[in-house]
Amino acid sequence: MGRLLRLLRIFSVARRFGLHEFIPHARVRRLLGLFAVRTDAPRGARLRMALERLGPIFVKFGQVLSTRRDLLPLDVADELARLQDRVPPFDSALAMAEVERALGKPIAEAFTAFDPQPVASASIAQVHFATLREDGGEGREVAVKVLRPGVEAAIARDVALLETAAQLVDLLWRDGRRLKPREVVAEFAKHLEDELDLMREAASASQLRRNFLASQLLLVPEIHWDWCSQRVMVMQRMHGTPVSQIEVLREAGVDIPALARAGVEIFFTQVFRDGFFHADMHPGNIFVATEGELRGRWIALDFGIMGTLTEVDKNYLAQNFLAFFNRDYTRVAQAHLDAGWVPPETRVDEFEAAIRAVCEPIFAKPLREIYFGRLLLRLFQTSRRFNVEIQPQLVLLQKTLLNIEGLGRQLDPELDLWKTAKPYLERWMGEQIGWRGLVRNLKREAPYWAATLPQLPRLLHRIAATEHPEKLERALTALHAQGALRNRLLAALVAVFGLWVAVQVVAVVRLL
Repeated sequence: MGRLLRLLRIFSVARRFGLHEFIPHARVRRLLGLFAVRTDAPRGARLRMALERLGPIFVKFGQVLSTRRDLLPLDVADELARLQDRVPPFDSALAMAEVERALGKPIAEAFTAFDPQPVASASIAQVHFATLREDGGEGREVAVKVLRPGVEAAIARDVALLETAAQLVDLLWRDGRRLKPREVVAEFAKHLEDELDLMREAASASQLRRNFLASQLLLVPEIHWDWCSQRVMVMQRMHGTPVSQIEVLREAGVDIPALARAGVEIFFTQVFRDGFFHADMHPGNIFVATEGELRGRWIALDFGIMGTLTEVDKNYLAQNFLAFFNRDYTRVAQAHLDAGWVPPETRVDEFEAAIRAVCEPIFAKPLREIYFGRLLLRLFQTSRRFNVEIQPQLVLLQKTLLNIEGLGRQLDPELDLWKTAKPYLERWMGEQIGWRGLVRNLKREAPYWAATLPQLPRLLHRIAATEHPEKLERALTALHAQGALRNRLLAALVAVFGLWVAVQVVAVVRLL
């Protein structure tokens, strides 16, 4: 009954804001249009207002949906991007009770001070400032993040309804398979699942802090693990100014152009050095330190959405970035084909021509006028024609790049993302294929080869024994008994390893 009432509520809101326009099936759309309220507001604005009316979970869904610009019309995506993750806070008494339940002790035993007024409120959780109670000390200032009571049940209910809607779109709309509505909802559900476990978020924050512990560019709060649970996270309180308050930062003596360049370097360091990046870097989650020796450093907050990249992903991205910088469209097209993201029967020359048609008009402008995020959007649109498989981790990365570029241009309109990023990428690629990369890879593989190499004489001897007909049957029996497949595989790996070393040596010689 509760789900039915919720469904009726959704239909009522959809009728009020004329969302029948989004129904893919023409006959159903016309039928529902007879009962819709007439309005002149643009479709994107109507969708945004409807999601706001339906509550925080639908607002969160709209935010996630706004990042899928490869699937949505741009006018709708732009309007959904306006959704702010600001919802009314829940009762402070409930928040304090949640903290006491998670910590297993009264608030007064854990904190010398706890501000009942939340400093931030979102659809999943809200944050309170407090001071930890410590023996023999004044206590450390902390931020306490608390999940909303009952949020899991609300999410499960609304996600189930979204899954039903996605199935209907997939069945009723012939273009539904390309838009992948079920995959989009599944991606949304995964993000929510990650955000509902604050221990997971705390671990992500700890990893990012460790990655930048020696950095002079980025600050990440320390996690106080003794006070963390799945529903409560306690971390170091960070003092700073929101990055969007440019005049305040300027008055505090922050070098704004340098801050913009540092943001680009932080992004590419996370992506290419670590393969682990903050994927929700909108202005509300980024502060800037304005006091003392920390002045001018970026401060990262809210680690509920993090992205990861494999070595294959990183290499693919670096090759494509550098190919774009050098206007080498053949290399771009071939990189997509090699990665298996376009069908193998795709003609590289046709794909290359389509990419050139997108890029050449853009490259005719001065570099500082080129918006790389917009270029990616146009490339995604072009990719639809060639049935390019959109990789979820790269869509998340593209959304983060849009945020970073937007922040950088807001800080410094003259910021040249290409000029700032190119030296970093060239240096990274040089380290990957040069002698430094060879040495690093050898060090990483050394433990494996140390265990394998002593077995090679015995393995080679057994393989050679099969060349003699009179010993063939005996050798095959022994090989089978001791794992013939494994032994032959190891021998093949030795040959591949030798070939790989030769290729690396050739690459080093070419660089020299």
